Amino acid sequence: MPQRFADHRVIVTGAAQGIGRAVIAAFAAEGARVWGVDLDAAGLPAAREAGAAETRALDLARRPDVHRLMDEIASAEGRIDVLVNCAGGVRGQVGRPLEDITEQDWHGIFEANVDGSFWCAQAVAPAMKRQGSGRIVNIASSAGLRPSLTGIQAYTAAKHALVGLTKQLSFELAPHGITVNSVAPGFVLSNPATQRQWESYGPEGQERLVQGIHTRRLGRPEDIANAVLFFAEGASEWISGQILSVDGGRS
Repeated sequence: MPQRFADHRVIVTGAAQGIGRAVIAAFAAEGARVWGVDLDAAGLPAAREAGAAETRALDLARRPDVHRLMDEIASAEGRIDVLVNCAGGVRGQVGRPLEDITEQDWHGIFEANVDGSFWCAQAVAPAMKRQGSGRIVNIASSAGLRPSLTGIQAYTAAKHALVGLTKQLSFELAPHGITVNSVAPGFVLSNPATQRQWESYGPEGQERLVQGIHTRRLGRPEDIANAVLFFAEGASEWISGQILSVDGGRS
């Protein structure tokens, strides 16, 4: 049976757990050679177990380091076909009144969710332009389309910014054969942070949340990976600047 991404070179950030790891597994199963990148060096062996051929520990908020790594990958592989920006999250924060938010709290979440995605896209764009093709997929959130269940102001604002960035990058890059799209997951139990959030709702809150989802179940990392592969394959080459809600119908 043909593999959809044989001979493709794919970069996945946020590779150490949850959605990023599932994306790696999905691409690897379809024949892609995948590089996994994450701030969490200790978690990278899990990315290799999922199918990553190469892994690197990196703080994506550091522009020079991001550009250096993407140049290394382009040189080693000869091309970059797909970039999936999965890195992000709440950086251990919880919802608090806006009066309590520090400058560090605010900027830390933007660095994780917006800055890194921008630096990665900026760094892979030259290679993709040279080859006349490429796919960039940003993992946003339902929090990028409406108020967040986390109650974290910076997270909601950052994911809205990532949605806007997706559309702007599409406007700039699609004429070069590079599509840019975003997947906006609903509630997915994908890492310790989402598990803590789920537990904080208690039985009644959990029931209300599930009943508000048309499919009556929470999301799985594999649900998001399937949507990413859709945006990455050749059949979607005339789809760009789009935000796909993958939330079981909650939106």
